[in-house]
Amino acid sequence: MRGGAGAPGGIRVTFLGTGTSTGVPVMTCECRVCSSADTRDRRLRPSVLVEWDGAAVLVDTSTDLRQQALEHRVRRVDAVLYTHAHADHVFGFDDLRLFCWRQGGPIVAYGSEDTLAALRRTFWYAFEETPPGSTKPRVELREIRGPFDVGGRTVVPVPLIHGTVPILGFRIGPFAYLTDVSEIPEASYALLRDLELLVLSALRLRPHPTHFHLDRAMEEARRIGAARTVFTHISHEILHAETAAQLPPAVELAYDGLQIRLGG
Repeated sequence: MRGGAGAPGGIRVTFLGTGTSTGVPVMTCECRVCSSADTRDRRLRPSVLVEWDGAAVLVDTSTDLRQQALEHRVRRVDAVLYTHAHADHVFGFDDLRLFCWRQGGPIVAYGSEDTLAALRRTFWYAFEETPPGSTKPRVELREIRGPFDVGGRTVVPVPLIHGTVPILGFRIGPFAYLTDVSEIPEASYALLRDLELLVLSALRLRPHPTHFHLDRAMEEARRIGAARTVFTHISHEILHAETAAQLPPAVELAYDGLQIRLGG
């Protein structure tokens, strides 16, 4: 059973989804990636589960949260860290209600002011007064204004740019998760020193206006200098085995179900 079972003192990161907004395979597509028999080329929408000392924290509630939770036997969610409010990162919000029922209380969700406003608009029913016994998700929204504590650890928000939209990455101890990023503001590099694990989006081989492509992600990985870098948010333009074989040491592609343990 998953959820809150991380090793004492350490962090466990489980990649629930490593694809882009369409997922992979892409509907209507028969390219070599979408037709691949390699399970690493099957990518649900992007999210990770981060666990430590009994805490279980989601980064984003992807469109595929139900499937991800079933496949990885996730039984508990203590908090959600939202990077931004695009559909592939928030449309699993309603499925949080199952965790609320099981846990007997609300889940705390953290995000920027704009992200929380978008959640209130999109999932308005969750924030209106309803009769006792309602089956809506019970979520307490908390605006991120700086570093904050979750489950006894400090979460450091990392300001990023996604096209023209300000979004957030997150650092928890030796681990940082930066997805959907097209630009890292200069001040944010200081928040990314001495990482054991950097997770960074690398959408495709060709440049893209709102996401790092593979070569740009490689440049950023070299600058940040984490001990280990793992690329995520991968489209159907990247064949896992072929691309992974070309990456340098300490740099790799994520895949759904990959689990990494840090410290402890």
